Amino acid sequence: MSGALSASDEAFIEKAVALQPMVREHADQTERERQIGKTLVDAMTAAGLYRVAAPTAIGGGQTHPFAQIRVIEAISEADGATGWTLMIGIEVMGFLGAALAPEVAARVFADPGLVVAGAINPLGRALPVEGGFRVSGQWPFASGCDNAHYFWGQCIVSDGDDRARESDGRVMLREALLPRAEFEILDTWRVSGLRGSGSHDVRATDVFVPEEHMTAVTARPLVAPGPLFRLPIFSRLAYNKVGVATGIARAAIDGFVRLASEKTPRGSTRLLRERTLAQIATAEAESELRSARAFVFDAVGEIWDVTLAGELPTAKQRALVQLACSNAASAAIRAVEKIHAAAGATANFTDSPLERCFRDVQVVRQHIMVSPQWTEAAGRVLLGLDSNSPLL
Repeated sequence: MSGALSASDEAFIEKAVALQPMVREHADQTERERQIGKTLVDAMTAAGLYRVAAPTAIGGGQTHPFAQIRVIEAISEADGATGWTLMIGIEVMGFLGAALAPEVAARVFADPGLVVAGAINPLGRALPVEGGFRVSGQWPFASGCDNAHYFWGQCIVSDGDDRARESDGRVMLREALLPRAEFEILDTWRVSGLRGSGSHDVRATDVFVPEEHMTAVTARPLVAPGPLFRLPIFSRLAYNKVGVATGIARAAIDGFVRLASEKTPRGSTRLLRERTLAQIATAEAESELRSARAFVFDAVGEIWDVTLAGELPTAKQRALVQLACSNAASAAIRAVEKIHAAAGATANFTDSPLERCFRDVQVVRQHIMVSPQWTEAAGRVLLGLDSNSPLL
């Protein structure tokens, strides 16, 4: 398996790790303001973290999938909401930069401080007009939109009163790139977990979008060359979610180890770490996390090797990636739940890092790309059946 990372890949990981103290310092502010502050966003853009999956031709890292996961893990370990927002930015900018015509991508990505939010969810309507489309829609879960210079939203193309169709009969889907002045942010993200991700709704009303700012990531191959841009789109959308879940779980386990080394439970004369319950919880949480993470790297590494060889991943290989990623999101929750229970009442206080980890990690699994709902579809493929799923 081609798991060796380049010096450039390692450099991005090192930059993410170096930013951990700053992310932790801003975590309470991020939670309180329900978005990442500009100072922290500027630091991550200056480090090039939003661009790790974008083409090198436009200033991106075009990194190995393992490097992407590890960058997201590092930031998520410091703060889950910041890691989630970065992850969405990495995905959006990676796909957008590879889907636009090269000369258009170069213009859009010319600003080194560029941040783009987006949603590959067809909740917009695009009406063809001369030179482009008139776009309207409302997209939920637009993580990081407060700091975004553009929003990139998927639309169903309208053919008069009906939906336009591709030549194979599928509904025609296109993504519209909207500058900040052309979309409205609705203050809808009032939640418990990942509160600081700023995942509000975004709304656009009858906005003209030129043809060059429309893409078709789910209908056509990406324009940019390289194996990263030949990977199955849904596999890429799944594996980066894992980095958020495993990063949060790592923070929770390490936080519990520190707590157990300092806390003497009420009614006891010994530290928490001397309790059998704490020892079992720590061992089981580590086992859950490391085993699930290893499965992800194994499955993703396999489709990466196949893609490097110029071949297409099989249905089984794609199913294993999906299974691994969904499993990792669930395993991260189980790991956090074990140590949260072993921590006692301390974990319920809002100044405990375990409290926030417990809330944040639950949200990752709620994303459709790592939902448990795909386990059955993966199992069907592994048994030689049709998946009955558009994802696989």
